[in-house]
Amino acid sequence: MPFTLRGDDVCQLTPPTPISDPYWVAFSASAAELIHLELGATGLPKDPDWLELLAGNQLNVGELTFSNPISTAYSGHQFGSWAGQLGDGRAILLGDINQLELQLKGAGKTHYSRMGDGRAVLRSSIREFLCSEAMHALGIPTSRALSVVGSKQRVIRETVETAAVCSRIAPSFIRIGHFEHFASLQNIVRLKELADLLMSEFYPKCLTEKDPYLNLFKEISARNAKLVAQWQSVGFCHGVLNSDNISALGLTIDYGPFGFLDQFEIDHICNHSDHGGRYAYHRQPQIMHWNMACLASAMLPLLELEHSTEESQALLRTALEEFPVVYAKEWQQIFRSKLGLQLEQDGDIELIERLLQAKHDSKVDFTTFFRNLSNVRKDFQPMDITQRNEFIDRESIDQWFADYIQRLQSEVLSDEARKKMMDQVNPKYILRNHLAQTAIEKAQQDDFSEIEQLQLILSKPFDEQEAFEDYAKPPPVDMQRIEVSCSS
Repeated sequence: MPFTLRGDDVCQLTPPTPISDPYWVAFSASAAELIHLELGATGLPKDPDWLELLAGNQLNVGELTFSNPISTAYSGHQFGSWAGQLGDGRAILLGDINQLELQLKGAGKTHYSRMGDGRAVLRSSIREFLCSEAMHALGIPTSRALSVVGSKQRVIRETVETAAVCSRIAPSFIRIGHFEHFASLQNIVRLKELADLLMSEFYPKCLTEKDPYLNLFKEISARNAKLVAQWQSVGFCHGVLNSDNISALGLTIDYGPFGFLDQFEIDHICNHSDHGGRYAYHRQPQIMHWNMACLASAMLPLLELEHSTEESQALLRTALEEFPVVYAKEWQQIFRSKLGLQLEQDGDIELIERLLQAKHDSKVDFTTFFRNLSNVRKDFQPMDITQRNEFIDRESIDQWFADYIQRLQSEVLSDEARKKMMDQVNPKYILRNHLAQTAIEKAQQDDFSEIEQLQLILSKPFDEQEAFEDYAKPPPVDMQRIEVSCSS
C-alpha cells in the first residue's frame, strides 16, 4: 500500500543519494517473489538495472518508475521519554509494487536526518537482512529484506566503515509514532486520515463496528501482544522498543541492536546502549504494553469525536487492559507447545516458569534445550536424560524432569508424534550473534559466501540439516558476549 497521505506535515519528497560503484552483497529470492521480480540463472534480478535502483542510483527499471520517493515524519518516545518529532532519518519509501511498499534504508539524507548522514553501514545492513528473513522463516510477522547493496564509499561511525543500502518490503511501514506525531500537533484531521487509511486497507472489519477507532486500537494492540509473545518464545530481543519502532500492523521492524538469547538470562540486555536495561528480554512484554498506552493516548482525540473525554478515556483504559490477557494467552499456548503439551492443565504455567527459572540459574542455552527436549520419552527416568547435566542444581532439575514426564503421561500423543510436533515449534537454527559476526567479517573482505550459507540454513530453521550441525551449536566462549549498539 503506498503511503497516500501527502503534505509537508506528513512527508517530504526525498530522492535517494547515489552511492559509488554498487555491488550485490545479499539478495532474497523469497522476498523477490512477493513483488514478482524476475530473476536470472544466478538468482539475482534478470534486469541489471535493479542493482542501480536498489542502490538508490536511479528510480526506474524497465517499465517501472518511482516518481515520488518520500520520507515520512513521525514522533515518539525513546527510552521512555518524549523525543518530539523524529521521522525517516535514513529510510526512503520508493513506492509500492504488488500492494507492498518498497523502502531503501541507508540511501542518504532525508528531511528528518537531523545530524545524521542518512547512511547505513555494511555490518548493520547484513544483520537486518539476515534477521528479517530468519524471522519470516520462524513464522514471526516481520518486514522482509529484499537485498543489501554495498559500496566502498566511506561512512564514519565509531570507526570508518563502508556504506550499504538495505531494501525492505512490507504491506506498510506505518508506526505508532505516526499517530503520536499528529496527536502531538493536535492535528485531528491528519490523525483521522491516518486511522481511516489503516482501517480501509488492513483492518476493514473495524469500519463495521460501532466504535471503529476503539476497535482499531484493540486490533493493533492485540497484534503486538501476540508478536511479543512470539519473540519471547524464540528468545528474540529487539533492543530498542521505542514507540516509534513499533509497527501499526504488528510486524517486527527496525532491526538494530537485536539479539537472540544463547545462555538463558531472563534479564539479558542485547543493546549495550541500554544502560538501565529498559529493553531487557523479560521487560519486552511490559514495554510493548507501555507503547500501546502511548498509542491509546494518541488515539484519544479520535474517540472524542463520538464520546466525551471521560468516556473515551475509560474505553481506552479498558481496552488497554486487554493487552496482558491476549499476551498471556498467546505466551501460554506457545510455551505449552514448546513442551509438547496439547491439553491445558492447571499446573502447566508453574511447570513452564520453574523450567525457565532453572535455565536462568544455570545459564542453559535457550534454543538447544528446547530443541532436545523432544527426545524425552514417557517411560524415561530423570537419570536417563542427558540434559540434566547442563544444570547446576541436579536435585531440582531432576524433580522438574520427573514432574514433566508425569505430565507427558497424561497426554494422548505418542512419543514419536509429540517429537514431530515439538520439532516444528522449537527451532534448531537461529541467527546467533556469532554467526552473523562471522558473515559480516567475511563480507568486509568481499567474501559473501557465508551470508548465502546462513540464508540457506535459516530458511529452514526447524529442519535437522545434518550437514550444518555446527550452526546449531552455542557460541564458543570468546564469542558469547558480542556487544551490539544502536549504530548497529
